[in-house]
Amino acid sequence: MDINDMRSAVTVVSFLVFVGIVAWAWSKRNKSNFDEAAQLPFKDD
Repeated sequence: MDINDMRSAVTVVSFLVFVGIVAWAWSKRNKSNFDEAAQLPFKDD
């Protein structure tokens, strides 16, 4: 395994992590939490 194989593996893993984060961020399960967090600056305590 040379350095180019290692670079390719790191690129693929990084892309998969990116896709996982995007899927998590757009998940309907998290929508209510994100909507609540988006309103925090506007709340007047």
